Amino acid sequence: MHIIAAPDSYKGSLSAVGVADAMARGIYAVFPNARVHKLPIADGGEGTVEALVAATGGTILHQPVTGPLGETVTAAWGLLGDKRTAVIEMAAASGLPLVDKDRRNPLVATTYGTGELIKAALDRGVRSFIIGIGGSATNDAGAGLAQALGVKFLDGSGRELPFGGAALASLAHIDLSGLDPRLAEATILVACDVANPLCGPQGASAVYGPQKGATPQMVARLDAALEHFAEVATAATGRSVAERPGAGAAGGLGAGLLFFTNAQLKPGVEIVLEAAGFADLVRQAAFVITGEGATDFQTAFGKAPVGVAKLAKQHNVPTICLSGGLGNGSDDVLQQGVDALMSIAPRPMALNECISGASELIEQATARLCRLIRVGMNIKSVEKECIAP
Repeated sequence: MHIIAAPDSYKGSLSAVGVADAMARGIYAVFPNARVHKLPIADGGEGTVEALVAATGGTILHQPVTGPLGETVTAAWGLLGDKRTAVIEMAAASGLPLVDKDRRNPLVATTYGTGELIKAALDRGVRSFIIGIGGSATNDAGAGLAQALGVKFLDGSGRELPFGGAALASLAHIDLSGLDPRLAEATILVACDVANPLCGPQGASAVYGPQKGATPQMVARLDAALEHFAEVATAATGRSVAERPGAGAAGGLGAGLLFFTNAQLKPGVEIVLEAAGFADLVRQAAFVITGEGATDFQTAFGKAPVGVAKLAKQHNVPTICLSGGLGNGSDDVLQQGVDALMSIAPRPMALNECISGASELIEQATARLCRLIRVGMNIKSVEKECIAP
């Protein structure tokens, strides 16, 4: 029997790799002769590099880059098992966790380090990229990334602009002559799970600026700067992308990638599942176990477990979601391809107890789940009227 363990991470507790390992132990406790395929997944955010590297037999590399506020940080990125595809989490170089709360300043924060990661991969011969763009500390519309790749942003006097979104208000001209020519050969898939445009009430600055430290006055200043940037960038590139869904992701990095590269924005879980070869694996599976730290109404809007379930459903393979907790609206996922839900908690437990004991709890809960499946396999016949629609 072929069983797939394809969980997301239990954030704050256990990586997707750790969750998949625990699930596999639980499966073997009940089905010792099963063929278990561990396929840790992610939705393009935190954990995407680790999950895809593990799923494809790739390698994690480390690169010194420019952090959000200009300091040097060491960022991890992945080279997948095909040796041709790089997977990058922009948060590793330009993410909010890299900046202390009292130092957050989206006026000056830059995505330059993310561009340096792309350049490092290009230097290794990579021409295929998966880039997750969640968790940014920045609001510069990807200008820093473009600067790292050779683009010059000039003011009216021909001087190069400093880092940060606020400086874009002084943008007069974009010089594309130095843009790394290797990008023209590159395929870039951007894991993006939001539909915000670049500017306006639903744009990057208004919606995500406050969590990065922006005051209402800063939001207005940044929004105006990004609107001006979009006008100049459209004239320079011939591309009009500011209103595209996802252009406002990661402080406008979605727009920057669309302006200056051949990027395509897609739901993160779709990219990850495709890169991991899930569709080929699931065809022969008896069932799939997925999961995440907490399943609630938000999961139904395309988070990783639903992405797994929808693809499994195309091959008539049932999916069980085993999560740390089940919150309000968790049953909504039953309309999105998930066949059954379970929590790992065997009794009322404090959150810190669940977090600290997650590995053992997941293993035990997976074994309980498999015992129920084994019971179902031994039921010889079931009257159709006994089964709820």
